[in-house]
Amino acid sequence: MNKLTHFDESGQAYMVDVANKKITKRIAVALGSIQMSPETFELLKNRNICKGDVLGVARVAAIQGTKQTSSLIPLCHPLSLNHVKAEFDFEEEDYILHIQVTAETESKTGVEMEALTGVSVGLLTIYDMLKAVDKKMIIQNIHLVSKKGGKSGDFNF
Repeated sequence: MNKLTHFDESGQAYMVDVANKKITKRIAVALGSIQMSPETFELLKNRNICKGDVLGVARVAAIQGTKQTSSLIPLCHPLSLNHVKAEFDFEEEDYILHIQVTAETESKTGVEMEALTGVSVGLLTIYDMLKAVDKKMIIQNIHLVSKKGGKSGDFNF
């Protein structure tokens, strides 16, 4: 089992020292979903929400979330992001909307937390904008799909 990186020998939390690491291109992709009632799903899919463009707002929220990650996750390094993309996919059969966030940087540390935070904030934004018509929505399956670059190499879920 790998040693946890955010704790010293005495078990105290600390921010990992990346000073001697090389700057490399890093890409992370995260995915999550929100399940809703058939009626809410149709409203969203047909863009019939009186609050406006829910997916457009959620896309901007996801991107903004990636940029705020180090402010939200205590030991996360602030990163300069080169590119962030948020995409949506409707799963008709189960009334699920998926959001996928891709985050890219050239840095000494990975960008996985930024992609995961982007997914989370995007989904929470969708919930917030649709909760007036459906409080039973379920946010689920937020996970890292893949990462490229860095010392630990590539990862695919």
